[in-house]
Amino acid sequence: MIELRRVHVTLGSAAGPVKILRGIDLKVAAGTSVSVVGPSGSGKSTLLAVVGGIERPTEGAVRVDGQDLGALDEDRLAVFRGRTIGILFQAFHLIPTMTALENVAVALELAGARDAFGEAAARLAEVGLSHRAEHYPGQLSGGEQQRAALARALSNHPKLLLADEPTGNLDQDTGREIVELLFRVQRERGMTLLLITHEPPLAARCDLQLQMADGRLSEAVPAGLRRPSRAAGADG
Repeated sequence: MIELRRVHVTLGSAAGPVKILRGIDLKVAAGTSVSVVGPSGSGKSTLLAVVGGIERPTEGAVRVDGQDLGALDEDRLAVFRGRTIGILFQAFHLIPTMTALENVAVALELAGARDAFGEAAARLAEVGLSHRAEHYPGQLSGGEQQRAALARALSNHPKLLLADEPTGNLDQDTGREIVELLFRVQRERGMTLLLITHEPPLAARCDLQLQMADGRLSEAVPAGLRRPSRAAGADG
């Protein structure tokens, strides 16, 4: 589902080039859940943006579901992303002047869905938020807002779900509920999940745990089983 080959991202600055990703190699099979942990500034969110086609790599190749993202112009890339990828953000990114139902439906309308509101209602039911469908984001708790955001991310029936710190703005109990919901939906749908997190217990629930440091990716090793790790990315 995901294949990265020697992916580099370098950004310009007044002080000179800044290397964000350094030769990342990664293969993820369909239906697999993968977590990436690492300190702030290590390149985790940039990695997710590259996989999602939001940011172009400076060098290297990115394939998602067999499609070379580098071969697509911006319009075709947007269409591919809309059909294949769902994205769940830490900050929810709900439109404040729209109800939960409308927030989900607007994405479907933009994608040309015939029954956007019917499909949106089904997605809210899937995440347990039907009873709050007509409420605005400001009237929802943090957990309810993240449920609405997850419903929106699922609205296009994605094969790949990208989650960037999905519990970062939630209290512990609410975060636990969202995690259970996220993994249940991932299993039921057979989606591939790429999860960015700072929480080791959450990362450990994934099939594959990766660690990022200084723009390089490696396979994480559980405490007590420390040994030279098999590199999941360039330069270990």
